[in-house]
Amino acid sequence: RSYSGPETEGQLLNSFVQYFGDSLGRKIKRMPLIEETVLPGDSLLTLPVVIIGNGPSGICLSYLLSGYRPYLSPEAIHPNPILHTKLEEARHLSIVDQDLEYLSEGLEGRSSNPVAVLFDTLLHPDADFGYDYPPVLHWKLEQHHYIPHVVLGKGPPGGAWHSMEGSMLTISFGDWMELPGLTFKEWAASKRRNIKSDRVMPEEIARYYKHYVKVMGLQKNFRDNVYITSVSRLYRGKDDEDRSQINENISTQHLEVEEEQKSLIKRNWEVRGYRRATDGSHVPFCLFAENVALATGSFDSPGRLQVEGEDFPFVLHSMSDFGAAISKGKLRGKADPVLIVGAGLTAADAVLCAYNNNIPVIHVFRRRVTDTSLIFKQLPKKLYPEYHKVYHMMCTQSHTVDSNLHPAYTSFPEHNVLSFKPEMKCVLQSASGLKKILKFSVALVLIGSHPNLFFLKDQGHSIGHHSNQPITCKGNPIEIDPYTYECTKEANLFALGPLVGDNFVRFLKGGALGIARCLSIRQKKKHELIEGGDGGGDGVP
Repeated sequence: RSYSGPETEGQLLNSFVQYFGDSLGRKIKRMPLIEETVLPGDSLLTLPVVIIGNGPSGICLSYLLSGYRPYLSPEAIHPNPILHTKLEEARHLSIVDQDLEYLSEGLEGRSSNPVAVLFDTLLHPDADFGYDYPPVLHWKLEQHHYIPHVVLGKGPPGGAWHSMEGSMLTISFGDWMELPGLTFKEWAASKRRNIKSDRVMPEEIARYYKHYVKVMGLQKNFRDNVYITSVSRLYRGKDDEDRSQINENISTQHLEVEEEQKSLIKRNWEVRGYRRATDGSHVPFCLFAENVALATGSFDSPGRLQVEGEDFPFVLHSMSDFGAAISKGKLRGKADPVLIVGAGLTAADAVLCAYNNNIPVIHVFRRRVTDTSLIFKQLPKKLYPEYHKVYHMMCTQSHTVDSNLHPAYTSFPEHNVLSFKPEMKCVLQSASGLKKILKFSVALVLIGSHPNLFFLKDQGHSIGHHSNQPITCKGNPIEIDPYTYECTKEANLFALGPLVGDNFVRFLKGGALGIARCLSIRQKKKHELIEGGDGGGDGVP
C-alpha cells in the first residue's frame, strides 16, 4: 500500500485502529496472525514506523514524526556564539532539515551522543552552568511531514513513570523532564497544581506525559496494554531482491503487483504480540514495519546479585515492592532491620523511605565512601539535601569491627553479599575477606536495572557495542550511528533513550531528533522516486 498521500495515511491508521480497537471502548477485532505461507502481497497491515515503548522517548519521537518542526525563534540568541552563527545560516530551515553533525560539532555536555547534546543546548541553553535561559526554538506543526507510525506500550503514555515510587522527588528538575512544546510549569499551572520546588514527584511527571500526548494530538498513534512477544527481520539484502524466486508458481501478474507494493513500502520487520483486553483476555496481533524504533527504557529487569538465596520471597528487587510491604504494615514492629544493598539513588530512596518510617537499616555496598564515582559527589548539596543526608550517614555511621549496629542506620562500605539464608540471615564479606552474618526482616537489592529485549533475536545481544553480551545502559548500550540513531549492526532498526546510554529525559530527546531527520530524508527520497515514475527500486537508500 502506498502511504504517500494524506488520504492513504488516514486509511492506514484507520485500519490499525480497526485491528487494535480504540480508547472509546469499541469491541476489539482480532487481527489475523501471519502464517509462514503468507506472501508480502497479502493485505496484512504494514506501517512505516513501529515504536516499541511509550515513555518519554517514544512520546517525543511520535511528536516529531507527527510533523512538529523546531525552528530558531525570531529574536533568540544562543549564548554559544559559534552555534548561534551556524543556526543563523539556515534560519529558514527547521532543525530537522539541517546537518546535525555540522551543528553539533564542538559541543560538550553530559551525554556521549552529540545530537543529544545539541538538542539539549537548544532547549536548555547552558543548563549545566546553572542558567535558566529559555529555549531558542519555537515549534510549528507541518502536517505534510507526518510519517505514519504507531507507539506500543504496556500501560498509559509515560511508560515506567507510572510505576515509580510516588513519594520520592525526581533527581532532575521539573523543566528538565518536560517534552518539546509544553513546559512543565505551563502544565502545572493549567492543572492548578502547586509545585513547591524545582524538583517534583514521579507521579506528577507521569500525569504530565499522559496529558502531553492528549494535548499534542498524538493519541491516534498510541496503543496501550500492548505486549510485544517478537520482533524479527523478514529478509535481508539480496534475499529481498530475489524474493520473486520464492515461489515459481506465482503468476507474473501477481509478481508485478508485489514489486509495485514493495517499491512503496518495504516489509523489513514482523512485529508480534498481544493486546490485553478489558476482560483480561489476550488478543494476538501481527503487523509489518519498514522501521522499528526501540524506546523501551531500562526498567524492565532489575539487577541481581546472582547469589544463593536471592529468590527467597523476603528478598525484594524494587522500590514498589518495598513500599507495598511498608503500606501493608508487614514491617511494623519488626525488631530486625531492613537490609538495603546498593549505593545509587534508588538505594538512597529506600534508605530515606525506611528512615522516615522508623525502620532500622543495614546498608551494604561495594564501594568506598570516598569513591569519586559515587553519584552523591555529583549532586549539589543545596539542591539535593536528602541525598546528602544519606551520604553523610554512609560516611559517619559505618560498621567497624569493634562497634555494634547503630539503632537507626548502619553502613557496610566495601562489603559484598555472599548469600541469603532461609532463616532471614545474610552472609557478608568485607574487602579484607572477613565474613559476617546479619539478621534482617526483609532485604532490598537495588543495584540498577537493565533493558529486557527478549523479543529480539538473541535478546538483542548482537547489537550492542560488545557483541554477544546483554544490553546495559552504561556498560553495553546499543551501538548506533551517532547522528541517525540507526543500529550499526541492523539496518532499519533504531534505538534511543537509556538503550543508547541517555538515561536523563533531557538527553533522550536528541534521539528523537536524529531518527526523525533520518526517516524524513528517506521518505523524501522515496516520494521523489514515486513521483518520478521509477517503480523498479525499493525507494530506501
